[in-house]
Amino acid sequence: MAGPFIFVATNKIRDGKLPDERRRAPEWVRFIQENEPRLIGFHEYLSADGAEAEFVQIHPDAASFEHHMRVLADQSYGGNLEGVTSIRVYGEPTPAIREMLSLAAGPDVPVTVLSEHLGGFTRGVPG
Repeated sequence: MAGPFIFVATNKIRDGKLPDERRRAPEWVRFIQENEPRLIGFHEYLSADGAEAEFVQIHPDAASFEHHMRVLADQSYGGNLEGVTSIRVYGEPTPAIREMLSLAAGPDVPVTVLSEHLGGFTRGVPG
């Protein structure tokens, strides 16, 4: 059963950069919303201690995620993020996505792929 392609990446926030990340996030979300009409959902969550930001993306399919990576190719996180600490993928990544993940994550970052979608649904969520 085909389901959405969901990508979750946890990133460490650089020391002292939390205020900058709080300011950057609304502009970042607006940019993605304006440039990726197929993207179902994009959210950034902050850990309770402010040390990590987690990005949650809900795409209709893997092609939408590939488009997302092309849109972001020339963009910057503003130097607020130190690096990815973990990646989780829900859905079947294409060979191009697998290659991108291995380059982005590096050898020490766990990448978990859960490719088989057993069922579920997505409703519109306000906000």
